[in-house]
Amino acid sequence: MRGRVALPPAAFLALLFGPAVAHPGHGGLPPAAPGRVVSIDVRTLLPLLVRKDKGFLLVNVHVPYAGEIPGTDLLIPYNRVAELAKKLPADKGTPLVVYCRSGAMSRAAAQTLVRLGYTRVYDLAGGMNAWQAAGFRLDNRYR
Repeated sequence: MRGRVALPPAAFLALLFGPAVAHPGHGGLPPAAPGRVVSIDVRTLLPLLVRKDKGFLLVNVHVPYAGEIPGTDLLIPYNRVAELAKKLPADKGTPLVVYCRSGAMSRAAAQTLVRLGYTRVYDLAGGMNAWQAAGFRLDNRYR
């Protein structure tokens, strides 16, 4: 195929976001203080999702179901997080990244996770809307 070049994932990410985020080993999730939710953006999340071992649990908390970001590990309704906490890791230090469609439900879910004792809680700012605005697709595995 003339004119098409296949780029390795790190090179593709470097073109999109610059070399610092193309190599997740040079960053990753920002530090989190126990009892606080850290807001992250799509530029922070994307390079972590291409890792073989991303090192966190990605949780969609939006209701009703409206799709999910590729790499999502769990679907837990934001208003049932406490009730369904048994689905979450027993290790309260496990990093959890939550998202919804726009951010309101994930903020509520993130606060619930902090109240449950999780110490590394991250909220994807803008949720699926921000993901799609950045030009990325949603999966629909559960539709």
